[in-house]
Amino acid sequence: MADEPCPCRLPAPAPAYAACCGRYHAGALALQAPDAESLMRSRYSAYVLGLADYVLQTWHPSTRPESLEPDPPGLRWLGLQIKSRTSIDATHASVEFVARSKLGGRAHRLHETSRFVCENGRWYYLDGIHV
Repeated sequence: MADEPCPCRLPAPAPAYAACCGRYHAGALALQAPDAESLMRSRYSAYVLGLADYVLQTWHPSTRPESLEPDPPGLRWLGLQIKSRTSIDATHASVEFVARSKLGGRAHRLHETSRFVCENGRWYYLDGIHV
């Protein structure tokens, strides 16, 4: 997987997973995405790869669920599009995105504006509003 294109499909040239979201999933930079958009992308990639622990660890403790339901069998993630990113101040940001998936032959879209906060130099997902 390390040499394959990253699931987040960062715009061209598309980096390999290890040089993109993989570095935030494990290794020296684990859990250290440098900004809200990078965290959003790494969380999407974690969903694609079934890394529920990463998703939970990057969720702010004040809004984090105790656990995540596994994806339904047959769910395929098809892509991520970042629509906008807004830096509110040095420690708050939002990212609007569309994540596409397919389940049982039906296409689905998750369109959300997510809020992020940076505490002690680490970015966390707070919550999101479905658009």
